[in-house]
Amino acid sequence: MFTGIIEDIGIITDLKPELDNLHISVRSKITSELKIDQSVAHNGVCLTVVSINDDEYTVTAIKETLDKTSLTHLKTNDKVNLERAMKLGDRLDGHIVQGHIDQIATCTEVTEENGSWVFTFNYDSSLNNITIEKGSITVNGTSLTVVNSKKNSFSVAIIPFTYEHTNFSTFKIGTVVNLEFDVLGKYVSRLMELHK
Repeated sequence: MFTGIIEDIGIITDLKPELDNLHISVRSKITSELKIDQSVAHNGVCLTVVSINDDEYTVTAIKETLDKTSLTHLKTNDKVNLERAMKLGDRLDGHIVQGHIDQIATCTEVTEENGSWVFTFNYDSSLNNITIEKGSITVNGTSLTVVNSKKNSFSVAIIPFTYEHTNFSTFKIGTVVNLEFDVLGKYVSRLMELHK
């Protein structure tokens, strides 16, 4: 379980395919605090630490994860948002995030405003995921509030701190991101479908 509050921006140091899996090595300032078998969210994708070497660690993504996320778009030296699992008893500063990506989206617009940025994303609405105005959404693991909610698109407004402390500063038109829709909204939506 995560909160969507990014702890560090890691750097991809190596990508090694093995059969249908992808071993992803990351350099991060939080590596020294990690342990084998610990869950860490990478751009919102919950992955398990399988090895640690100095300031780098490695996680493995299986085919199911690769098919549903933007991890296949990673390249060496890319920046990734990192968050360790939340501790019981901590404040929940973001919202409840599972680290289970629902689908990907593409950045279609970046607007720099006077002291903030607005990013717009399009996603495949046929997968029955929805956003609501002022609802929660997780983009690359970052807990955000939806603005301008539409059937297959939404926007988020980014403050300077978030821009500087996540990989949002690398986004441009065409960037593919991971989305995790609000877990409570997903359950309500599913219940509505079952009671039609």
